[in-house]
Amino acid sequence: MTETEIEEKEIHLRDYLRILDKRKYPIVIFFAITFTIVLIKSLTTTPLYTAEAKVLIEKADAGSLVMNYAFMPYDPEFKETQTQIIKSLTVARNVVDILNLSETFDLYMDNDKSGFSFLGSIQKRISGILTAIKNIFGLGKMAPLPGTEMVVDPEEAKKDMIANIIRNGINVNPVPESKIVHIGFTSQNPQLASMIVNTVAKAYMDRLLEMKMQSSAQTIKWMREKVDEEGKKLQESENKLQEYMKERDIVTIEDRVTIIPQKLAELSRQLTAAETKRKELETLYKNLIDVKEEEADSVPVISGSNIIQTLRTQINTVEQRVADLSQVFGEKYPDMIKARDELQTLKNKRQQEIERIKKSIKNEYEISADYENNIRALLDTTKDEAVKLNEKFIQYGMLRRDIESNRSIFDGLMKSLKEQTVTEQTQTANVWIVEKAVPPDVPSQPNTKRNILLGLVLGLFGGIGLAFFLEYLDNTVKSPGDVEARVGIPVLGSISLLKSVENPEPSNNGNRANVIINKKESSYVESYKSLRTAILLSSAEKPPKNILVTSAVPGEGKTTMASNLAIIIARTGKNVLLIDSDLRKPQLHQIFHLDNTTGLSTFLAGASDSQIIQKTPIDHLRIVPSGPIPPDPAELLSSSRMDSFINACKEKFDFIIFDSPPILSVSDSLLLSRLLDGTIVVSRFGKTSFDAVEKSMKSLNDLHVNVLGMVINGVDVDKSSYYYNYAYQYDHYYKSNND
Repeated sequence: MTETEIEEKEIHLRDYLRILDKRKYPIVIFFAITFTIVLIKSLTTTPLYTAEAKVLIEKADAGSLVMNYAFMPYDPEFKETQTQIIKSLTVARNVVDILNLSETFDLYMDNDKSGFSFLGSIQKRISGILTAIKNIFGLGKMAPLPGTEMVVDPEEAKKDMIANIIRNGINVNPVPESKIVHIGFTSQNPQLASMIVNTVAKAYMDRLLEMKMQSSAQTIKWMREKVDEEGKKLQESENKLQEYMKERDIVTIEDRVTIIPQKLAELSRQLTAAETKRKELETLYKNLIDVKEEEADSVPVISGSNIIQTLRTQINTVEQRVADLSQVFGEKYPDMIKARDELQTLKNKRQQEIERIKKSIKNEYEISADYENNIRALLDTTKDEAVKLNEKFIQYGMLRRDIESNRSIFDGLMKSLKEQTVTEQTQTANVWIVEKAVPPDVPSQPNTKRNILLGLVLGLFGGIGLAFFLEYLDNTVKSPGDVEARVGIPVLGSISLLKSVENPEPSNNGNRANVIINKKESSYVESYKSLRTAILLSSAEKPPKNILVTSAVPGEGKTTMASNLAIIIARTGKNVLLIDSDLRKPQLHQIFHLDNTTGLSTFLAGASDSQIIQKTPIDHLRIVPSGPIPPDPAELLSSSRMDSFINACKEKFDFIIFDSPPILSVSDSLLLSRLLDGTIVVSRFGKTSFDAVEKSMKSLNDLHVNVLGMVINGVDVDKSSYYYNYAYQYDHYYKSNND
């Protein structure tokens, strides 16, 4: 990580810390309220006791036809199935009957009000909800139909009420990767809680056994009925088969049903072989028919003959002898004639042998074709016989299959019936209580330590969250980046918040404008010097000479800003004229202790300009106070005399600074801004909203006013890392110089 990244990270963290410091009071209040509520709730809540029993639920024999309700590890249906059985109304009613709670309910309430107050409160809430629903829908006033009146037994109604309370209070928690299940119940009476849990476990076991017994009895009854039914079907199917075999005399031909398929398979194989051989001989024969004598040696069946090979050797020998003789003797020579006759005789023999081979191949082809036809005919005959035999034995096969099917069902039912009869006599619930519940000594609710810790965490982080939320909702001006991004104008400078430590000796009038006079160097003075530099450099061609200082709303410190800006520019030796153009609420004459009987308003009304420009203790600084408040300031400021006055002042002074009213309050500033070189908008740090700034900027932009930029006034460097870093570096610099 580079040094720049580390510095950015530190600044970012410091921003968060300063937000927390800024919003420390909401954080403390939120924390105190949250923690107090949690603490009071924990200390005043009636303690509840939870008793738990451990139960082992083993999977039943999978081979049994009885319905299996037992737990199987990783069975996704366990939670719903077992929980619903344990929390069923039937189990709860059995608990009420076993513990005789219908009789002891009032006794528990009398002996220990906390014993059933929890149950009673639930009862009251349920009754109240039901009553409200009936009243809303008018169900409580509906009269029963004639003949449908129901007589409700108060004793049974009370049992149902207690059973519903118990079933709603039971907690079932299976232990992962095991067959252990925790059954719990919470009550204000620890003895009652343990008693109900143990009874629920026993009632659950009884219910499982009851369900298995009912299922077993129903299964046995159904099996016996099916055994009788399937036995009759088996007998009927056997009788039908016997009658059919007698009618069609198929007792002695039964073996043929097995033999004929084998014969068909063998004939099919022989036919395939015959077809293959016939096609080979047919192809060979067709190739030999058109073969020429000179091409005979290229045919394998001819060239492979021993006789042909012998004749080829003899022919080659005689041809060589003829060639030798022809070089010495003529054609008439006896040896030559004899040799040629011998050569012709050998060629004739070879041709005769070739014809013999062709005839032999033809004979083999014809024999193979006849054999193929015979096999095909025999196969067709056998197929016809098989079809007739199959037609004859179709019904026979159906009857045999019926017998086999009925016998299989009958034997299976008989076997299952015997097994089920034995199972019924040895039926168990496959549930064991591993650990009984005992009355708990420590309450499960409320967990005071956990609640206090939770209150601390919620209060702290909730307060921090509230602080950042409030900061998010804060829509005020705080940094140059926000201004430039949202408003689109540059920030010329930021004036730090003036603290008492920077002005240990206030001036006579106590105004901030005199601070610059009394103290040469400070971060406050330095911020105005930076502002002066920014204004002088705000224009590329030449700095603005006549400047309007205004704000969006009152109370932004624009008068102090204009005063100090005029002083800081005058210190450079420039002639500066400070004009109080706020003709509604003037303040400059109070800051500088000037006579306000004459001023801008009197000049605009007809007085001489030499009478209104007043001297100050500051070199090169002159001030025009507002003068008496006129009835219509806007009319005076928009007069031609005001325009002439500005032009005249431009010739005498290097800079003219106007202190004007807020833009959104009156139109005076807008009227003046059109006559001047530039306008500075003052906003107060953490106070001026962006809505006000945007509205004021819209008014200025509509008049095409040259807005030099914004000055953020009253910056609290302790609440913004952006300004804190600058102030820290400035103080460090001047302290090091002093040292």
